[in-house]
Amino acid sequence: MEVTQVLHMNGGAGDYSYSNNSLLQRIVISMTKPIMEEALTNLYDAMNFPKTLTMADLGCSSGSNTLLVASEFIKILDKITQKVGHGQLPEMQIYLNDLPNNDFNAIFDSLSKFHLNITTQITSTTSSPPCYFSGVAGSFYTRLFPSNSIHFFHSSYSLMWLSQIPEFHNTNKGNIYMSRTSPTSVIKAYREQFHKDFLVFLNCRAKEMVSGGRMVLTILGRRSSDPRSKECCYIWELLATALNDMVLEGLIEEGKMDSFDIPQYAPSAKEVSTEVEKEGSFGIDRLEVSEVNWDAYADNCPNPPKYAERAYNVAKYMRAVAEPMLLSHFGESIIDEVFLRYKNILADRMSKEKTTFVNVTISMTRKC
Repeated sequence: MEVTQVLHMNGGAGDYSYSNNSLLQRIVISMTKPIMEEALTNLYDAMNFPKTLTMADLGCSSGSNTLLVASEFIKILDKITQKVGHGQLPEMQIYLNDLPNNDFNAIFDSLSKFHLNITTQITSTTSSPPCYFSGVAGSFYTRLFPSNSIHFFHSSYSLMWLSQIPEFHNTNKGNIYMSRTSPTSVIKAYREQFHKDFLVFLNCRAKEMVSGGRMVLTILGRRSSDPRSKECCYIWELLATALNDMVLEGLIEEGKMDSFDIPQYAPSAKEVSTEVEKEGSFGIDRLEVSEVNWDAYADNCPNPPKYAERAYNVAKYMRAVAEPMLLSHFGESIIDEVFLRYKNILADRMSKEKTTFVNVTISMTRKC
């Protein structure tokens, strides 16, 4: 599986699109808004209120969340300029980055509406704020921008995705990710691939960022020191259960199952901070760990739905994320059946135990 070709969310606006199944990611962005606001306030002050600010959102995907980050960026700067009595907003260059197969057309189709909406939400100007958007297609594990050109980097729920499937010395039989039954060599390969990728990421951003620039990253992670912890692996273990059931019934070839692995690694806060300190270009301003329910809809509903409905919600947003990878490896014929089974497995588990995702958020400053 070539990660850069198949690692993208479901595009469009259909029932299983990322656009219609990304409330959880939206909630996580909102949860980390105070950290983003603190970073931008310190940046704007340290830069002595520059006339131009450049921001890049890495792993922006498509849908309503893509421009949510840009909207918060503009509103925070508007709030800061009003608070200090500076008057005019700076000109803002906003780069939206993701892999080439991301639905960039949907993003740019929505920009006209975005400009109309943001004008009603700011106070420093009665016209559209001076913000300019560009799409940047490419892996954030490579250089994307000129040296010393970016003031602020943001990324949410993207950096747990690896640049490639780790190379295993043993088959990760019966699994599609790390699990309690995975060989030690598989866990080691996943860990080493994340550490390698994250160091490359930090090194690239260090070259692209101005001295004193800020970066806020939120990564799907874990509290435990064990990479096989249920808090980061369970959601994929249950999908593997559905696939293994179909193998037993002859609906999926066993060899196909054993050769499929998810290119993801959920790090602990300690792992993230260790790699930042090892790379050496950034100072850590804040490092926080938070949680969000698997079913974000339940947390935002006065009368939470029954477990079957909650499981349906979780299965849909997992389908929006995983379907392109499954489709590429197994073909279209199994997709509806595997997610029907997955939904039933999720309903059973969610009715019996607490199910949450762990988020690791780090705010950093580019050292001088």
